[in-house]
Amino acid sequence: MRNVMVALISLGLASAAASVQAKELASNDRYICSWGAGTAARAQELKLSGVSLYAARQKLHTYKFSKPWMHMMAMGITEQTYDSHSRMKPAALRESFYEECVRYKLARK
Repeated sequence: MRNVMVALISLGLASAAASVQAKELASNDRYICSWGAGTAARAQELKLSGVSLYAARQKLHTYKFSKPWMHMMAMGITEQTYDSHSRMKPAALRESFYEECVRYKLARK
């Protein structure tokens, strides 16, 4: 019985700590993760529809990005997406990318 109580208290403390950590993530970090997840999902859509990496890169050159770092980051995300053997649906990839990005940003704090 005592072990069960200790496990429940530990679980409660861990979930409370996780919710506090999630709130500590800056809005800029959330924006970057969301933007990157959307970029990865679009690249996955292109990949699954049979568009070549070359054509996907050319398409990126036509986009107007609001921040200077976005173009190179979009190129990198697109290339990594094409290099992956994953056949995940774009929506699942977007969610996975976002969660991993948030986890990474929190771990760096």
